[in-house]
Amino acid sequence: MSGIARAASIPELRKRVIFTLLMLFVYRMGVQIPTPGINGEALAAFFEQNASTLFGMFNMFSGGALENFSIFALGIMPYISASIIIQLLTVVVPHLEALSKEGESGRRTITKYTRYGTVLLSVVQGFFIASGLEGMTSPNGVPIVIDPSLQFKLLTVLTLTSGTAFIMWLGEQMTERGIGNGISMIIFAGIVARMPAAVAHTVELMRSGELSLLFLPVIITMMAMVVGLIIFIETSQRRIPIQYAKRVVGRRVYGGQSSHLPMKINVSGVIPPIFASSIMMFPATIGSFIKIDWVQQVSAILSPGTIFYYILFLTLIVFFCFFYTAVTFKPDDVAENLKKNGGFIPGIRPGKKTAEFLDKVLVRITVVGAVYLGTVCIMPTLLIEKLNVPFYFGGTALLIVVGVSIDTIAQIESHVVMRNYDGFMKSGRIKGRR
Repeated sequence: MSGIARAASIPELRKRVIFTLLMLFVYRMGVQIPTPGINGEALAAFFEQNASTLFGMFNMFSGGALENFSIFALGIMPYISASIIIQLLTVVVPHLEALSKEGESGRRTITKYTRYGTVLLSVVQGFFIASGLEGMTSPNGVPIVIDPSLQFKLLTVLTLTSGTAFIMWLGEQMTERGIGNGISMIIFAGIVARMPAAVAHTVELMRSGELSLLFLPVIITMMAMVVGLIIFIETSQRRIPIQYAKRVVGRRVYGGQSSHLPMKINVSGVIPPIFASSIMMFPATIGSFIKIDWVQQVSAILSPGTIFYYILFLTLIVFFCFFYTAVTFKPDDVAENLKKNGGFIPGIRPGKKTAEFLDKVLVRITVVGAVYLGTVCIMPTLLIEKLNVPFYFGGTALLIVVGVSIDTIAQIESHVVMRNYDGFMKSGRIKGRR
């Protein structure tokens, strides 16, 4: 029996997969619903001219919703930005730190704060976008907004905020009742849905002579190498040997076996580039719609293609690699759990020494993971910009698509294995996240 057939034979897994697909279908349908008061043809012409700028990248993460200026035009980025802010505040605000340690009840409260932050950021972004669109025209001079007015601003803010709130709800439902991380799946679906159009655009560039046919093998080879690197790193682990001491309880002897503690090379997964992209887009997007000289200069500096953009983008990726790893992996807690269960690392004393050893290993592999993420996200994008190829073939897009695919397959694999099947894959196993 094939892996797909085995997965389909499990009722609970089948329901989760179908639910996820239905939610993604609803999301893609919403992308096609335009916001009232917009001249669609003028907006399409504007995006065609600015496809390789910041608008092109924002459009990629929104799954084409910004290009259509649909009700989901803001995408899921306000939610991601709010999550970043809350996680950063958790480290410095004692109240939030206490909530994070209260278990399920604390997590629900933090989630509520994140939702409020999402709505607030959506209102701010929606207002600036609505205000900026009123003064924008297509390359032919046709106004993008049909009837600029206060009513248009309020309607646009309400529509975009409601759309982002609905996407947030979809993501949470997919995480709880579907397969994979709902927010990542939404971004994944948006990128994949736009790839056929990106291929068609690339073919059109070759026909018009803007992209040389000789560069096509280079692009395909580069993409294949990047995908191979992503798969290799995302499934790589640093296995730390664990030995359990023998314990005699009555007439039985427990423990004494050997095991290992798997530590992924890239513990943070696709979170750092998503977070970094969200932060880069938020101020630059607002600045793009404010007609003030110094704001326009800052927006130009932070636009894709400038050296400042790449330096800041790389710095944010490295920062979130270490930050997210520190939030998700606690060496002190792991060392304490090992000590309670009679486990120890050969040659390392239990307790504090074990925590120090784990922290040292974690720092080293996080450095490797940060270098990997920075290389994958920056180098292909630099080459692609020189070749005038769409963002959808860049390192960030490929990393999200491949990374989310590996995570989703790993979750399906775990469901299949729990039901005592051989596994989803015919040979080998997908190494899921810790």
